[in-house]
Amino acid sequence: MNNAASSSPSKDSHTAWMIVALLAPVALLNYLDRQMLAAMKGSMMGDIPDIATKANWGIVLGCFKWVYAGLSPVGGYVSDRLSRRHVITVSLFVWSAVTLATGYVTTFQQLVVARAVMGISEAFYIPAALALISEFHVGETRSRAVGFHQMGIYAGIILGGFSGHVAENPSLGWRWAFEACGVAGVIYALPLFVLLRNPPREISSISERLSPATAVRELLTNGGFLLLVLYFTLPAMAGWVVKDWMPDILREQFGLGQGRAGVSAVLYVQAASLIGVGLGGWLADRWMRRTSRGRIFVSALGMSFFLPSLFGVGNAGSLGVAIGFLILFGLGWGFFDCNNMPILCQIVRPQLRATGYGLMNFVSIGCGGFADWGFGLLRDRQIPLNVIFGVFAGTALLSIFIVLLIRPTESNTPHA
Repeated sequence: MNNAASSSPSKDSHTAWMIVALLAPVALLNYLDRQMLAAMKGSMMGDIPDIATKANWGIVLGCFKWVYAGLSPVGGYVSDRLSRRHVITVSLFVWSAVTLATGYVTTFQQLVVARAVMGISEAFYIPAALALISEFHVGETRSRAVGFHQMGIYAGIILGGFSGHVAENPSLGWRWAFEACGVAGVIYALPLFVLLRNPPREISSISERLSPATAVRELLTNGGFLLLVLYFTLPAMAGWVVKDWMPDILREQFGLGQGRAGVSAVLYVQAASLIGVGLGGWLADRWMRRTSRGRIFVSALGMSFFLPSLFGVGNAGSLGVAIGFLILFGLGWGFFDCNNMPILCQIVRPQLRATGYGLMNFVSIGCGGFADWGFGLLRDRQIPLNVIFGVFAGTALLSIFIVLLIRPTESNTPHA
């Protein structure tokens, strides 16, 4: 027992944090590629006229999520069985090449295909990356490490918000933005492959070869896991609408230009999320010293911020008020986001964590795709924003009760 503990990868603090530092830029690129689409909507629809309607734009947003969601369990299962280092670097290279190719699409159909192919490649990254971080960070640094990685996501979303200005620049444009990000990802894949490391795995982890059906059956008969899937999904539907549609909402509600709307929709909420993951990760790791449910309590606290923020965004009468409520939403999202994988680690054994997160993505992002499409459809039919966001606020309230029902298993707490 002592020998196993002394050889644990978490004891090598330098390597553990180096892994997080290497993956944070990948997370940035992962979400920069996604957010640019939302921020450059006006320019892209103007240049590709056969997109035509908001419902079709919702399909563009949704097709990525549906493919990404469908393949996330596959990505997770592959990551649990093969080298996570290889899975991560190949995923980065492929989705960056697709991002580069997106700069050359000329029709609605081509754009849908490009986003679908990107969904295939990106489906393998998040489950592998978060499982790898969780293997290196055991116990009191896990929420902070996951939170630091998620900061890369928020930084990517913030940068993506400025892409509306790039799209409006006659000397650059939306095509240049996709090409530049694609080239950056392809180049970074090489040093990442050289520097990234897999942790040493225990013999039992290597020797056990669960079939996909066995792995899924074990997860789906775990009551705590099913509760976590539901909890992971309900708030994410509002989260995807905020990420994907808020630039367009602010542009229409307050008469903003595309560039300013993209920045206003992204900068403040994601800056608040950056603070939220740092504070939420620190608070969760501290609370775990007192109770094995510390991370659950912090996540529920963050979810309570969703209630006033979603009601407020739906009823805001000015840009300043809307931004204030978006900041509150971002802070709560950070508390939520940095603790999902750590909570999963408390209820699922190490050999199934990437698979479990892949299944969570399958349900959550699949529903997020329908939320994007449904939101566009409702807006085409002139359904008021306060009604739509009021429903989202109700799901947030339900989510608080769901996460508090989760009970960590003894074998995985508090230092699993």
